[in-house]
Amino acid sequence: MIYTLYGFAIFFFVFWCGKWLVHLAAIFYGKWKLHKKLSQQSCEIPYPGVSILKPLMGVDPNLFSNLETFFTMNYPVYELLFCVEDKSDPAVMVVMQLMENWNNLEQNISSVILLYVGGSNVGVNPKINNMQPGFIAAKYDLILISDSGIRMKEDTLLDMVSCMTEDVGLVHQMPFTCDRDGFAATLGSAFLSRCPSSMILCPHQLSRDCRQQPGMSALMAKIPHSTKWGKFKHFSLLLLGAEDFFLAKSNHHGKILVVCGNQPVCQARLTRWAKLRVAMVPHTILLEPLSECMVIGACASWAVSFLFKWDPLVFYLVHILVWFLLDWILLSIIQ
Repeated sequence: MIYTLYGFAIFFFVFWCGKWLVHLAAIFYGKWKLHKKLSQQSCEIPYPGVSILKPLMGVDPNLFSNLETFFTMNYPVYELLFCVEDKSDPAVMVVMQLMENWNNLEQNISSVILLYVGGSNVGVNPKINNMQPGFIAAKYDLILISDSGIRMKEDTLLDMVSCMTEDVGLVHQMPFTCDRDGFAATLGSAFLSRCPSSMILCPHQLSRDCRQQPGMSALMAKIPHSTKWGKFKHFSLLLLGAEDFFLAKSNHHGKILVVCGNQPVCQARLTRWAKLRVAMVPHTILLEPLSECMVIGACASWAVSFLFKWDPLVFYLVHILVWFLLDWILLSIIQ
């Protein structure tokens, strides 16, 4: 019995030390990666064109302002391909209004804006069905799949394309939330700045190949028809919301890497994310409570009390204080 207790105590203490290493690594790497100045490409080398697929369904909050940011990006050549499955969807009117507002500036931004209505019934995944006509019509070798809730800064696309080197097959962005008022928005920002962010920044520091789920914004090279997932419609056989995970996996062959961009991306669908993780990776859900501040702090407090005879209450309070400070530092770095 005593050896079993020693085993649990050592496990909790080692796990607690590992969490601190991840915390610190995310802070230092985040400060370096997320604050890099974007280097402009030489004028002699033209930027590659990008086809941006925007699958839409319904009118989300701030949809108009979110989509508007794609018209103001500082990138020389790109096309916007809006995909709506139902012609009676109110998103159609939003896109038409945007196209009318920006019609006079269309030549200035060197972009093409097209709207595809109807979709294609190629599988069970409605998102892939919705995007299929736009994917077929895309004329550039780089494709950005971007959901309706994404907001873009002027240089975001430039940053993502700069990460797309010869050995990279997909560039995704670290999930975050836009600054909004209210307790729920603040709680969401605090959560995303610590758990997903540290789990992306730390592995990316150790290995350039970042295999985390790319989420709602992913830039990829147009998939050749000769590859296993060559036909885009094959992803329509997958669970809604899981297609981005398998898009990333399909690029892991040979020297093709998946990397994280230097700018976070807005997202606001934590409920959907949690349901998908329970369905796809249930073994990580079982261990996840142990990685949270209060739980691992209590376990580590018992462990140091058992192993080193330290005061567990003092250890627990210091643990929470320092943890909160590091969370605040990481949140400030990402914001």
